Amino acid sequence: MKRRIALWAASLAVFACSSVRAEEAGFSGNYQNNRQPLLQKEYIELPLGTIRAKGWMEDQLLRMKKGMTGHLDQVYEQVMGQRNGWLGGDGDVWERGPYWIDGLLPLAYILDDEELKKRVQPWIEWSLASQKENGYFGPDTDRPYEPGLQRDNAYDWWPKMVMLKIMQQYYSATGDERVIQLLTNYFKYQLKTLPESPLGHWTFWGEQRGGDNLMVVYWLYNITGDKFLLELGELIHKQTFNWTDVFLHQDHLSRQLSLHCVNLGQGFKEPVVYYQQNKDPQQIMAVKQAVKQIRNTIGLPTGLWGGDELLRFGKPTAGSELCTAVEMMFSLEEMLEITGDIEWADYLERITYNVLPTQITDDYSARQYYQQFNQVNVTRDYREFSTPHEDTDILFGVLTGYPCCTSNLHQGWPKFVQNLWYATADNGIAALVYGPSEVMAKVAEGVGVKIQEETAYPFDEAIQFRVSFTDKSVKKAFFPFHFRVPGWCQRPVVKLNGKAIEVDLFPGEVARVNRTWKEGDCLTLELPMDVAVSRWYDGGAVVERGPLLYALKMQEKWEKKSFEADKVVTYGPWYYEVTSDTPWNYALSESSFAPERIQQSFIVEKRPSVTGYPWNVENAPISIKTQAKRVKNWTLVRGSAGPVAYYTQMENDTEGEETIELIPYGCTTLRIAEFPVRR
Repeated sequence: MKRRIALWAASLAVFACSSVRAEEAGFSGNYQNNRQPLLQKEYIELPLGTIRAKGWMEDQLLRMKKGMTGHLDQVYEQVMGQRNGWLGGDGDVWERGPYWIDGLLPLAYILDDEELKKRVQPWIEWSLASQKENGYFGPDTDRPYEPGLQRDNAYDWWPKMVMLKIMQQYYSATGDERVIQLLTNYFKYQLKTLPESPLGHWTFWGEQRGGDNLMVVYWLYNITGDKFLLELGELIHKQTFNWTDVFLHQDHLSRQLSLHCVNLGQGFKEPVVYYQQNKDPQQIMAVKQAVKQIRNTIGLPTGLWGGDELLRFGKPTAGSELCTAVEMMFSLEEMLEITGDIEWADYLERITYNVLPTQITDDYSARQYYQQFNQVNVTRDYREFSTPHEDTDILFGVLTGYPCCTSNLHQGWPKFVQNLWYATADNGIAALVYGPSEVMAKVAEGVGVKIQEETAYPFDEAIQFRVSFTDKSVKKAFFPFHFRVPGWCQRPVVKLNGKAIEVDLFPGEVARVNRTWKEGDCLTLELPMDVAVSRWYDGGAVVERGPLLYALKMQEKWEKKSFEADKVVTYGPWYYEVTSDTPWNYALSESSFAPERIQQSFIVEKRPSVTGYPWNVENAPISIKTQAKRVKNWTLVRGSAGPVAYYTQMENDTEGEETIELIPYGCTTLRIAEFPVRR
């Protein structure tokens, strides 16, 4: 505990300011807010390492440490080993190395794991030492092609953007002032160089992903106050693909093949990031308009979109790339902090708790490049993806499909944990996203508080927040406690030390309890989860409960196979296929969705407790039983669930009636999650 308190104190010191007045430095309460003239935020990210995962969430992070995330330099040595250009080698110089460290670094500091920190440090040290007199840093030599490596476009702006995110996180965790000098010099280099070599000069990736660059420019401005950074911010926004106009006035989201799926996930935050500087409400309107368009065109029920790799309409057998999930998660995390809009917290949980667990194996040894919402077979068959990779995209492997996701998947869970808690501008603390965790932060007039969040969320409806103080001589302190009421929750209840209290509670809003908190106080939040059915592609039905989607439970047979010798360099040595003998061709009855019948038609059954790792068929903590009929002649086509009328006014294509069991989507590998609807 003494070590934890010391780390907490050190992280707070990073944001200390003694030479300028708080309002000039952008301080808001106890933590660094945006400096003027940037938008003042109500919620402020806490230093890396002050939030810890607990319960099943901690188990999740430990699986990452033991699996690919903690050992990618061995698992994927060809790229992540000593030859990597970001370690001074003659190998890969582009995005993959930084991608890995962008997830490994927050994992290392959230777990406070010295072994993982040692894996991170050489990448930090080489990058710091690589800076030239003109401010450029990173690899600077293009080399001839070598199978499996990206050895050209060393000067491309895009890979540097990933390393900027890494340096921001490293400074947050350590306060290493070398980071500030590196970024200051590099951003001066950008201001001088971008007019002649704009973001899209080497590749289009930097132009479409410029929001990542802009985000770190504003972060540095808040620390240094250097005015040239605001000029650079305007230049970067001008050179970035115009996501605001795309969302407000163009048709990219309503036509297929218009954009790369991951670029949309990364670009989604750019209007909101830039809003901090220009404060034009259109920037916020743009992303909200995008959500509405996506819902009715390319959207999938998970919150993502058909994208395999180019955009597709939201057919439940369209592919959805893993990189899209983790990048959209990160965009939503940034948008939530900047705006405080609870819509983005609901959206974030929807993606995280449904998409992320199912696309990576339990032991973190393999992943899918694409997942299908209706996925009844994981085999090496031709599927109608816009960008197939020799029919390997849906297989579980280290390099199946394309290797970018092997490198980039690692940021998902650690950054989600980092955004479970925020400091507030009114000297309080905020829980805007839920999961088992613990936070140590500064509230009131610099009082150190520890809050333990005890919960089995998202499976359970109750969340307990236990308050204590890091200084044992402190027994009480007045501060606001902010917490989110999800948009799907209609009857929330708040209790203090076991007794219900009066609080203004509205779905989709932030609630606050302002009081003098005492050592040992326990705030309990109860979020009743009702079964709901939403309608998606072609009128298909999706069963929901709280933040979770539910899918048909199927028995799963995993079989490990080897690639041919000439495929190993590209796709890795082995892969998993997953098949099942479980019938899947079910339709739900439209009458069961009626408001007066739905809670009786869908029977929820809970296990007594949540295991350490809940995200598989065997450990699913909750299930829903309902009646369904089989759809005649709905069969496999090229390895996928074949074409079917998800909605029809006729009802002559079903037979029988039986009870089926649904479990959380994130617990499944094989599933039907969007059901045909019959009368």
